[in-house]
Amino acid sequence: MNENSLIVICGPTGIGKSALAIRLCKKINGAVISADSMQVYKGLDIGTAKIKEDEKEGIFHFMIDVAEPGEEYSAARYKEEAKKCISYCRENALVPVLCGGTGFYINAVLYDTDFPDEEIDSAYSKYLDDFLSEHGKTAFHELLKKCDEISFETIHENNVKRVKRALVFYHENGFPISSHNDAQRSSRKSPYDYSFFIMRDDRERMYERIDERVDKMMEEGLFSEVKRLYDKGLRQNDNSMLALSYRQLMDVIEEKCSLEEAVERIKKETRHYAKRQVTWFSRQSPKDSIIIDAEHFSYDVEREADFILECIRKKEG
Repeated sequence: MNENSLIVICGPTGIGKSALAIRLCKKINGAVISADSMQVYKGLDIGTAKIKEDEKEGIFHFMIDVAEPGEEYSAARYKEEAKKCISYCRENALVPVLCGGTGFYINAVLYDTDFPDEEIDSAYSKYLDDFLSEHGKTAFHELLKKCDEISFETIHENNVKRVKRALVFYHENGFPISSHNDAQRSSRKSPYDYSFFIMRDDRERMYERIDERVDKMMEEGLFSEVKRLYDKGLRQNDNSMLALSYRQLMDVIEEKCSLEEAVERIKKETRHYAKRQVTWFSRQSPKDSIIIDAEHFSYDVEREADFILECIRKKEG
């Protein structure tokens, strides 16, 4: 592999990306650069399925625990910090493996995306704020459906900051921000010699694994983790609390629902999130992406890693 190589492993939550990335790194002297918008936060461990130290198998992992849970963390900041990690890998003869499920972060690095300045305070911005206060997040999110269906499908209603940004962009430019992102991606050449792999699985099996994973997180003490963050002053309007499971369990703490109801909501919303991830990667990934069908490889991570190596060797001739 040349010094400009970048391997990307992406896909929906709970599909086995981390295990595959580690196995691949052991074969190629690689390092993992996490592309997860919630694993950047310290203290969000169980609910984000953050890899434990003994699971890393000696492989360097970057872009985990780089922000305090009360901080705002953006794709623009992620891109700059991830680029520094890639440079570190180059300087130390490591192959960078960008691995995660936050497609927006992945593409920001892959195409060295330019991010526009934050929106200015305007009459329309105030109108949106007032609309959100009066009608709530669900109705606010529905506004996107009328002007940017792709963003409506891929941005969760709880991420009101991104919903508002998409609405303001359309108001100011007359076309969707998703079209802008598509155009920028197609017009920009990646600065990396990349190999892009998307993991997929049968939907029903994927949903079963998600349900099992949530049950395991609860057994490992997820509720106690959320309670510790709550006691430190974190609330649902904090950016880090957009993470699945945290906001639902905060409802339990505030006696808005039972623990059983919250767990069922976590499972349901995680399944919906996985479905949105599949949609996003099918639409927003490079045309030369390669699909890794987990069922085809009999869920054997060794065979999946060997397949990636074979693809890269063929590409390099």
